[in-house]
Amino acid sequence: MSTPSRVLPGFRLTLGYTLFYLGLVVLIPLAALALKTFTLTWPQFWEAVTAPRVMASYRLTFGASLIAALVNVFFGLLVAWVLVRYTFPGKKIVDALVDLPFALPTAVAGISLSALLAGNGWVGQFFEPLGIQLAFNPNGVVIALIFIGLPFVVRTVQPVLEDTEKELEEAAMCLGATRWQTFTRVILPTIGPALMTGFAMAFARAIGEYGSVIFIAGNMPMVSEITPLIIIGKLEQYDIAGATAVASVMLIMSFVLLLIINGLQAWQRRKA
Repeated sequence: MSTPSRVLPGFRLTLGYTLFYLGLVVLIPLAALALKTFTLTWPQFWEAVTAPRVMASYRLTFGASLIAALVNVFFGLLVAWVLVRYTFPGKKIVDALVDLPFALPTAVAGISLSALLAGNGWVGQFFEPLGIQLAFNPNGVVIALIFIGLPFVVRTVQPVLEDTEKELEEAAMCLGATRWQTFTRVILPTIGPALMTGFAMAFARAIGEYGSVIFIAGNMPMVSEITPLIIIGKLEQYDIAGATAVASVMLIMSFVLLLIINGLQAWQRRKA
């Protein structure tokens, strides 16, 4: 009896190539980051990562990323719902615009948002008389992170919504369920893992964002300075060990948060 042919080579070869590629692209840079950080003594490391200016950047970066990811979960679900469940003129254009933050250079996005939200911009001029400043402060950071993170939620939830059986919704409504009960008990459990995945991706993307934020943040120390800018500043001052120390803290915190989110996803799938 002949052995069925395989499209890809054998397991050992593909596994070896996978580990080699993973090590080359991911593990070696991370190892270099750790080794450079270890050149600092513990007091030096602690001083570098807990300086008041660095701590303020942590609060802004992680706080703004969390707010932006939560906003994107809500509005990303709405956008995905409209694109999947409704037909309207210009639907394909709207669907293509969702991917615009993917294709647009981040620097261009930052400059565009700054021009729109500044006090004399098309949008900012209406908020400036009310005492609301949208650009060159933490508000601008959140808006920029919302802009670059929205496609992650939409593109994660959209295919799951498309595969959701409408018959289950119709059956629930026939049994007397309200629209809210149908959404919370039938639809939400189905798309919940996808929503959490989109949240994790948008959150992780926002933490490391640099190009679009520096133009709209104002970059004021202790006020609107993000952690990636702190790292860049240390590199420009040739404080490579200090930069890798701050970067390692960002890496550890991001990894822990992603582990928590992935654990919640696994728990929700088992529960479902």
